[in-house]
Amino acid sequence: MENGANVSAIYQFAEVELVYKNHVKASERFTITRSHDAYSVLRQSWDENKIGFVEQFKIILINRANRVLGIYEVSQGGTCGVVVDLKLIFAAALKANAHGIILSHNHPSGNLIASEPDRLLTERIKKAGQLLDILVMDHIIITSEGYYSFVDDDIMP
Repeated sequence: MENGANVSAIYQFAEVELVYKNHVKASERFTITRSHDAYSVLRQSWDENKIGFVEQFKIILINRANRVLGIYEVSQGGTCGVVVDLKLIFAAALKANAHGIILSHNHPSGNLIASEPDRLLTERIKKAGQLLDILVMDHIIITSEGYYSFVDDDIMP
């Protein structure tokens, strides 16, 4: 018969802790009411040296009052694509207790048109969000010269 000390030595595991720390008062958080507001937040956070060089995928985390909880860089790719892991997107959203998210990525080419892969990815993320009760509010494509909003163009799935 094994005692408690032997069992703990045999079965080692990681401890998981969920922590959300916010040092900004709710009243001081930026409110997003339209796509241009989201674009402004994104441009402020985007590395100017990377926007025309490599593709990056970020999300804006939003609370129930449409205030920004934070921005999370999901991944960085190459010059013509980026791999997006849905688990990372929703891990960040759940950890921040976000009500909704705004997806975003840049097109280093400067092209402000949503590709078919962009549309399919958005649809996959939106379906996953529905299971978790997290709204996917928009998908913004940005370049150094402007932005494209799925919602504004009425193609949000």
